[in-house]
Order: sequence, then C-alpha cells, then structure tokens
Amino acid sequence: MQLAAIIVSLVLTVVGVALIARAVAQIYRFVRLGQPVPAGSRTDDPKQRTITLVKEFLGHTRMNRWGIVGFAHWFVAIGFLTLPPTLLQAYGQLFQADWVLPVIGGWLPFELYIEFIGIMTVLGIVTLMAIRLLNLPSRAGRKSRFTGSKAWQAYFVEYVILFIGLAILTLRGLEGAIHHVEGYEAAYFVSYPLVLAFKGLALGTLQNLIYLTAAVKIGVSLIWVITVSLNTNMGVAWHRFLGFPNIWFKRNADGAVALGALQPMTSGGKEIDWEDPGEDDTFGVSQVEQFSWKGILDFSTCTECGRCQSQCPAWNTGKPLSPKLLIMSLRDHAHAKAPYLLAGGGKDMEGNEKASAEALKDVPASALAEAERPLVGTLEENGVIDPDVLWSCTTCGACVEQCPVDIEHIDHIVDMRRYQVMIESAFPSEAGTMLKNLEKKGNPWGLAKKQRVEWTKEVDFEVPIVGKDVEDLGEVDYLYWVGCAGALEDRAKKTTKAFAELLHIAGVKFAIMGGDEKCTGDSARRLGNEPLFQQLGQENVAMLNMAFGESFDEDGRVDDSTKKAKSAKKIVATCPHCFNTIANEYPQLGGEYEVIHHTQLLQHLVDEGRLVPVTPVEGLITYHDPCYLGRHNKIYTPPREIIAKVPGLRNEEMHRHKERGFCCGAGGARMWMEERIGKRINNERVDEALSLNPDIVSTACPFCLVMLTDSVNGKKNDGQAKESVQVVDVSQLLLESVKTPADPADEPETADRPEPEPVK
Repeated sequence: MQLAAIIVSLVLTVVGVALIARAVAQIYRFVRLGQPVPAGSRTDDPKQRTITLVKEFLGHTRMNRWGIVGFAHWFVAIGFLTLPPTLLQAYGQLFQADWVLPVIGGWLPFELYIEFIGIMTVLGIVTLMAIRLLNLPSRAGRKSRFTGSKAWQAYFVEYVILFIGLAILTLRGLEGAIHHVEGYEAAYFVSYPLVLAFKGLALGTLQNLIYLTAAVKIGVSLIWVITVSLNTNMGVAWHRFLGFPNIWFKRNADGAVALGALQPMTSGGKEIDWEDPGEDDTFGVSQVEQFSWKGILDFSTCTECGRCQSQCPAWNTGKPLSPKLLIMSLRDHAHAKAPYLLAGGGKDMEGNEKASAEALKDVPASALAEAERPLVGTLEENGVIDPDVLWSCTTCGACVEQCPVDIEHIDHIVDMRRYQVMIESAFPSEAGTMLKNLEKKGNPWGLAKKQRVEWTKEVDFEVPIVGKDVEDLGEVDYLYWVGCAGALEDRAKKTTKAFAELLHIAGVKFAIMGGDEKCTGDSARRLGNEPLFQQLGQENVAMLNMAFGESFDEDGRVDDSTKKAKSAKKIVATCPHCFNTIANEYPQLGGEYEVIHHTQLLQHLVDEGRLVPVTPVEGLITYHDPCYLGRHNKIYTPPREIIAKVPGLRNEEMHRHKERGFCCGAGGARMWMEERIGKRINNERVDEALSLNPDIVSTACPFCLVMLTDSVNGKKNDGQAKESVQVVDVSQLLLESVKTPADPADEPETADRPEPEPVK
C-alpha cells in the first residue's frame, strides 16, 4: 500500500509540476501578445495598488455584496491559499504515517487554524455548490447567472475542493488516532468525532489508511493541477492566480472601478495625436491581439461567475449581449489563435500576412482557422462577436461595478466599436443621423444653435448669457451647462427651467453659454466616433477656457498669467452625461473644471436654508438612479436627500437601486438607436417602478426622463398604468414644494444673500 501510494503520488507530482510550469510560461507569453499601455498607466503608485489588492481580496469587497455567496467564497479562497501546508504534510505521511511538519507541526495555534479553515472550506464549497444547483440554467433559463458558463469546469473545481477538504479532515482524524489523543483536545475540536471512530483500529490499519488518504489527497490535487495546466483558458480555475495581478493592474490605483471617463485611444501604447496621427496608427480593435495586454489578462481572468450577466440590462431584456459570454468568447478566441500569433502570424494594415509560410508551417490547422475569423461578424461570417452583441451595450457600467476581479468590459466594447465606426463605417443606421447632426449642427437633433437659448424666454426672470450679459464667468458663482437635451428637448426643458428658477430663488448667480456651445460628445465617443468627440470636445474646452477668462499663447497653450484658480472655474450640469464628460473626460483635452451635478447643488442650498421646501407634494415616489450619475460617479445621496426634505412624499426604493440600479436604456448612444431585439429596456425599468404603484417616478437625468416618460405614457395608453402617475426630475419636485402662495417665484431676490460654498 505504502509503496504504491508513493509511486503514484510522485509520478503525478512530476507530471503536474512540469505541466504547470509550461502552462504558466504559456499564459505569460499569451498575455504579452497584447499591445503595450501608456507608460505608468498601470503601475503608478505601487504601494497604493498593493493596498487596494489586499483590501479587495481580504475584504472580498465586491463578493460580499452578495451576502452568503461572498461569505462562503471568502473561506474557500482563504482555504485554497493557506491550506497547502497540509499538502506538504501529506507528502511526509507517505513515507512515515505519524510524520508532522517541522516547527509548526503540533503547534496548537496552527492545528486550531487547520481545523477551523478545513471545516469552513468544506461548508463554504458545499454552500456554493448548492447555490449553483438551485440556479441551474435548466431551472432558471436566462435568469441564471450561470447560463453559458462551462458547467463541467465548475463542477470539476467544486468537487475537487470538496474532496480535498474532506481529505484534510479525515487525515486530521487519523492523525489524532495514531498520536493516541486521550480525551477531548482543542487541537481536534472539529475532527474529534473521527479521532474516536479511528481510535480502536490497529496501528497497521491506521498507517495504511493514512498512506491511502494522503495519496488520495495528493492525487486529487495533482489531477486538478494537470487538468488546469492542459486548459489554460479555464477561468474558473485560473482566476485564483490571475485575479491578483488583474486587480493590481486595474485602471485606478485607489481601487475605483473602471467607470466614469473612457480612456484616450492609443496605438502601440501611445495616445494618438489627433492633430497629426501616425501613418501606422491603429484605430480601435479589429483583431484580438490589438487589445492591450491588460485586456488579454482581463479575458483570461474571467471566472464565469455571471454577476455581470445577472445585472446587464441587455441580457435581462432578451438581447444577445452578456458581458460574461462576450469576455469568454474573446478569451477562447485569443487562446485558440495564440499558437498562430506566437509563431509570428498576424496581418498588417493592408491585411497581408506578416509571417512567412515557413514560419507558420507547424501551426495547428485549428489555430490557422481561428486566425481567419473576423473579430466582429455575424454567425454566417463566423464572427467572434456578433454585431448585435456589440451594439446592445448601454455602457451602464453594471458589469464593471459587479465584477469581483476588475474586468473592464466597457473599455473593450468601445474599442471594438471604434474600429467598426471609424474604419468599417458599420453601425446601426439610426445612429448615423445623430452623427451627421453633431457634425453639422453641434447637437443630436440637428437644430439651429439659436434654439439653445429659446427656453430663457419661457421664464419670468433674466437668465444671464456669457458674452452678452456677462463678459467673464468670474462675475457669477456657476456656469450652468444646460446641455443639448436640456435646451432642445421639450420634456428636458422643464428640468432646465425648474433648476434655473430654483437658482434664481436661492440668489445664486449663474450664467449660461449663448448657444455657441456644442454637444459634449458623450454619445459620439461611446458609439465609437472618437475623432468627432475630439473635435466637439476641443471646441468646447477652448470656448470654456475663454469664458473663464483665460488667454492663450501662440502655441495654443493656456497663458499661466491669465489662468484662473480651479475653484473659480465652477460648472453645474443637469445632465449626468454632460457632467461625466466635462468632469472626467475634458481634462484629457486640457479642460480642468470643478463640475457638480444639479442635485448636489440643490441639496447644498436646501441644507443651507436658501431653498426651503414647505408645500406638501403628496404621494408615493420611487427614484430611478441614472447610470452616469450613480454607478459612473457614485452620486446616490443628494437626490434622495432632496426627496426626503419635500413634505408629503413617501419614498420607496425599487428592488434594483443604487449600485444595482437598472439602466433606462439610453446610455452608450442607445438613445439614438432602435431596440429591435427583446423587451425594451425602459419598459423593463418602468414595469419595476409601477409594481410599487407610485404616484411619481423621479429621476435626475434628461435621457432617463425621456425614456421613462415614453414608457409610462405607452403603458397609460394600454391601460397598464394609472393616468395620474407622473415622471419628473427631482428639481421639479423641489420647485413645486419651494414655491408657495406667500412666496411667489417672481419675488425680488435679496441682494445680501451669502454666496454658496463650493460643492465638491
């Protein structure tokens, strides 16, 4: 028995070590196939990155949002990392049944730890297995987050962990018996029943059982090693190793997820100079090797847990996009194509093969066939990613927010869109109208610029205009960036007028641009038209810098002698998309401003007593979190605090809210595209809202306002919603409560009111 156990274990060990070493080298070379990233962008502040990694792993910061799942997974992960000493002990027990580890073997704290983590690993993996079995795709269909995951790999990993955990506890019981434990001992507080069960066995029998159990434990461990070594795209196993570097190299060293700003376009690891692009610059991604090395690492790290899929508005409404399946498809394609790429294969800008036929002669036929597949293409074209998958994304950020290993889905989707738009001109036809309007008129509706200020004629107070009523924005507290929707869309204009009136009542000095401003470029950029975003953004930044009183030298740089302090360059926006672009993306173009959302400013004014909601607004209200206000910029509290201050309102949250809020369907340029597949996303969201039987559905975004209003009106027409239900912006509610018969809106503003404090 002993000899057989030793031989089998050692043979498996030699094979396993050799294969795992080869697999690690393969993955390293595989990740390096990706493009470089801008210098320092993934390695800045290594100390903080290390702190972030430790916090995310030990705190299980994303996993623990899922309650029992996070709790169970924590013990499984800790067990995997800290129980290898029991494997070493098993090797020793092959040769000497009563062998213990040097120094720590027999040390009470160590033995207590092994007992505790051993049983918690078993209980943890049993819990996770039960959760998987209760949520099988065969039971829950698309609602199962495991739909599309590779089931055999998950079952294999789970049963291996369970088997090893049970083997550890069995060995503990045998160890206690062979060491003649007398009476209950704390060191065996979990395995003591097994000690009692084995205690009466003969010494030879105990020894053989230890040889057998140790060999089984080693054998199962090495079978796992061999299996994952032969399947380097087995994310459910490899994430245990790759998750650590993937988190360490995440976009933001401080731990923030990859939301908010999109990254500038790069080629060969350098930002593209849009004034003078290089002749060999690549625009977007058309081949998997054109993703950055971090992208390749992202794909390899996916554990197929499906948290992203369960939160995705596209997947939840019957569309083909699953963030999980998209990443899995890119991973499997990249791994299948890797032999071809590692042999020097690849296409140049003209589509010609870079490597010679001689260099590719030993490449497997399967890899050569994979190299011929288009990255984006229909089923008939044998594409890796179907165009319907690519264009279903709303860039809401739910996938990025939920991913426990920090995969940056949106960046990869937009990179693929960029190539499709800029090089192939392949995108939904409706979006083309929006792009043409942006190019010709500077707004998505194609309206004349003079119409941007028409709303000012519909209020009974003066709205100062930069260049006409104020020469320098230093004369006012805030520049109010109205945005295209706020100035041109009838429903959104109600928000604009309400917010302006509230500023007027509070005595806040503000001004607006005079109509020369352009769309911020949010939709153009997220659709994939980066040059158009650059054009719109640079024009807006130049105009804003001039409005804030800066002048420029002959090279086009800001003259430091005229540069205003950042605190004086304050902008308030009612549109979260404008807010996000100006605050987070215009710094890429030289525009540094202090930007706040209108709900932040209104909350501040209410807290200061400069706006006093006194008139009750009766009814049940539910608030919808705009994705670009909430997930992308973490602004959840101000709208809710404003609602809480309005007398008469009873707030009830929808099931999906805050970090798990559900998209309205308009982000990622989807505002300008038809939904032809599945259920409309705005209808799904409104159905959730109406399930509460509210009187008011509120939001804080003009895009959301339009999408929710359209759906509510449709349901009113179909008799699915009561006629009295309203969809309004938070500012409209506040204005209704602030205005009273005793305090009409046209009351002269008090001259000596204090200026508001800067809001950050």
